[in-house]
Amino acid sequence: MSGIVSYLKGAASEDQVAMLYQKRGATVIAQRWLGQGGEIDLIFEHAGQIIFVEVKSSVTIARALESLGPRQINRLLASASDFLSRQPAGALTETRFDVAAVDGAGRIEIVENALMA
Repeated sequence: MSGIVSYLKGAASEDQVAMLYQKRGATVIAQRWLGQGGEIDLIFEHAGQIIFVEVKSSVTIARALESLGPRQINRLLASASDFLSRQPAGALTETRFDVAAVDGAGRIEIVENALMA
């Protein structure tokens, strides 16, 4: 798959996921936010909680979920920490980190608190 096609597929998946969270009452704070560790696909606020979302897409949900490795998780956590350092409550801000997997048919599965230690 060419670079532009991959980019467009990823952007479309992020848009689908953003719409799903918004239907659930969340407000988009940022899309493709770039922090010290790298990019966080989506950041929402819902009921006083900040929700960081990594969107992964592949042929199947399982393959999408498997594509998130330890190095990427560390980068995402570093960027989330960077984002929280700019919030009034800092690291005390209520947060969660979800992974949204999108398959080739456009089905979405959200794993809430996916990066919980």
